[in-house]
Amino acid sequence: MVLSNYTKEFRYNLRLASPVILGMLGHTFVSFIDNVMVGQLGAAELAAVSLGNSFIFIAMSLGIGFSTAITPLVAEADSEKNFSKGKSVFKHGFFLCTVLGIILFLLLLLAKPLMTVMDQPEEVVDLAIPYLDLVAFSLVPLIVFQAFKQFSDGLSLTKYPMYATLLANVLNVAINYVLIFGKFGFPQLGIVGAAVGTLVSRIVMLFFLWWLLAKRDKSSNYVTNIKFFKLSTQPLKKLINLGLPSAMQMFFEVAIFTVAIWLSGILGKNAQAANQIALNLASMTFMVAMGLSVASMIRVGNQKGLKDFVNLRRIAESIFFVGTIFAVIFALFFVVFHQYLPHLYVNLDDVTELSDINEVIEIASTLLLAAAVFQISDSLQVIVLGALRGLQDVKIPTLITFIAYWLIGFPISYFLGKEDAYGSLGIWIGLLAGLTSAAILLYIRFHYLTRKLILQSQPSQD
Repeated sequence: MVLSNYTKEFRYNLRLASPVILGMLGHTFVSFIDNVMVGQLGAAELAAVSLGNSFIFIAMSLGIGFSTAITPLVAEADSEKNFSKGKSVFKHGFFLCTVLGIILFLLLLLAKPLMTVMDQPEEVVDLAIPYLDLVAFSLVPLIVFQAFKQFSDGLSLTKYPMYATLLANVLNVAINYVLIFGKFGFPQLGIVGAAVGTLVSRIVMLFFLWWLLAKRDKSSNYVTNIKFFKLSTQPLKKLINLGLPSAMQMFFEVAIFTVAIWLSGILGKNAQAANQIALNLASMTFMVAMGLSVASMIRVGNQKGLKDFVNLRRIAESIFFVGTIFAVIFALFFVVFHQYLPHLYVNLDDVTELSDINEVIEIASTLLLAAAVFQISDSLQVIVLGALRGLQDVKIPTLITFIAYWLIGFPISYFLGKEDAYGSLGIWIGLLAGLTSAAILLYIRFHYLTRKLILQSQPSQD
């Protein structure tokens, strides 16, 4: 192996991925600000946001996972210079994401009563229900936005979703500050104010991205004059066949983290608040891997369209390499600062809740050590998954993610996460086991497929 064959791709890969990373980091940073602001209200409020978002994350995983089918198909059409194929993919993806967003919103409304039968703290449930109502509705513009984002990524126009996301984030922080704490004469709405900020910012984000794409020569004809209800069976079937397994892949991963939130809730509001802190910090570093996963999906999709499988494999492995480097850096960061980072989320001046706050900090510090270890596994599995989506290989990876998270990770989290076992740390040991299994199995799948494609593309020796 000549190292330069991989490192020479770093610059282009990072240039392609960096707008995605910045957009996702911006979005996650707003979640960080949300948690910091809400954390000032108390452990119960922070736990309520965690519980409400656990339902949102499950629905969001299905919507976002489904929308990823758009990117490799658009990337392939773009490399083939086939405009009509690309526009058909976008139009049908736009339609399906709109319908899916509405369905998920309605399902979340129907799922609210589950909160009362999940053995969660009563005060946390009472706070979470009104928060969930508004954030559930924000899923509709969010998932429609995802259709535009994945299309834009497929054309390698990754900076425009970043601009839209950053604008929405600034707006979200401003609305949160005003409505959570009741500033400038506005009512003090607490965590409901955070939900209002999320809803408004996601609506603005959607329309701003459409406006940006409509102005750009390369994308304008795709996103204007759309005959929304003039649909064809074949493109719908193609998107569903790719999108449904992709949605299930993301669902299996997000659901195991959601179960971690619920298992933490059984341990009490302090354990749940600590879990939310560690999860929020880990999700910020994970956004770098997510951005590289998008770059992997785009570049593999392009090379697939060109039928250049030798370079496809080399380029994908260069992205795996740079992702691992970032993951090691983040792991070291968590190890060094694990005792200090949780302090950002709590109000140490609130003497009435000092014992709760100290317990939250202690648990969260321990969980950050576990998060440090699984940075590498989490990064590798999502980047390899992006490469497999670029190859339009989705069914076997869906089975792999189910096995890794639910047959390996969940039982470990469940049994080690009990109060008389390892508690919160046991839950995260299960997460680590699931992520590591997924990373190994998905890489084996990628290695097998690319080797097969390279051999098939070589001329016969006969």
